Amino acid sequence: MQQISIAFAASLLVTLILGPLILPVLRKLKFSQNVRSDGPARHLQKTGTPTMGGVIFLTGATTGTLLLANWVVNELVVLVMTLGFGLIGFIDDYIKVVLKRSLGLRAREKLFGQVLLASGLAIWQMFRSDSGTSLMIPFSGLVTPGGMQVELGWWLYLAFTVFLVVGMANAVNLTDGLDGLAAGVSMLVALGMVMIALFLDKSGVALVMASLAGGCLGFLFFNRHPAKVFMGDTGSLALGGGLGAAAVVTGSELFLIVIGGIFVIETLSVIIQVISFQTRGRRVFLMSPLHHHFELSGWGENRVVLTFTAFTLAFTLVGLAGLYGLGHW
Repeated sequence: MQQISIAFAASLLVTLILGPLILPVLRKLKFSQNVRSDGPARHLQKTGTPTMGGVIFLTGATTGTLLLANWVVNELVVLVMTLGFGLIGFIDDYIKVVLKRSLGLRAREKLFGQVLLASGLAIWQMFRSDSGTSLMIPFSGLVTPGGMQVELGWWLYLAFTVFLVVGMANAVNLTDGLDGLAAGVSMLVALGMVMIALFLDKSGVALVMASLAGGCLGFLFFNRHPAKVFMGDTGSLALGGGLGAAAVVTGSELFLIVIGGIFVIETLSVIIQVISFQTRGRRVFLMSPLHHHFELSGWGENRVVLTFTAFTLAFTLVGLAGLYGLGHW
């Protein structure tokens, strides 16, 4: 726990130091956010806010991890996945912001890179891990001593892993629509994954997640409302990819779905909105993702962020409770 705490603190400190150094550079290079005109009208005033700020907390998280690294494979795999998804996001941001190509990477290009990384993780997990292609079932310890697992088999496990990791990366990306929302929610989810990793004796994974959580907390000093910088796809894809990788490496994929409930709800709101509009010509929400619905209902940004963060804390506690009776407690 001492190493975990130091990694968290080191990542937090590096992020806080880098923020004031990198923000002027982003402004000078005009790496600024172009706010979509079809979003909430109040967001138009955010036009020109520096973006690609994910490099700030990713540097902090990487420093915190490497400073205390035990150099175990699981630890390095999660870090590489985090930075790999961050690289995809960085390229996307660079094309949008610097090259002025509004859509960034084409959807198929972005998806190809994400699927490639997630597939590599799934294949590595199948052949190198103890859990193989099985998943732990939350709360099953209440029914059967030691809990239960579900065996997926190679092909179904590969498909599920790709779906989970790619889905989580894009779910965090969807959630990144209000000042401090994605960073705050991701910090709590990462801390939840720290506890799960420690419970499952995966201290290396816990170290990476603690560093990521510390980086998110540090980033909140610059990203809270009114935001001085946005994380961009650089940060949001890295967060989602890292959280998904941590869940896969620890075999706790189903727990991440519970702990990351806000990410799931935000994604479902988009899916429901699209299906409803295409089949019935009517919208279920004033706007999707869900955080925009509450905005247009009259909620302020801080109220939405605090509410979603509070629900994330509740989801995290529920997810951790699902570990009861799984053989370690």
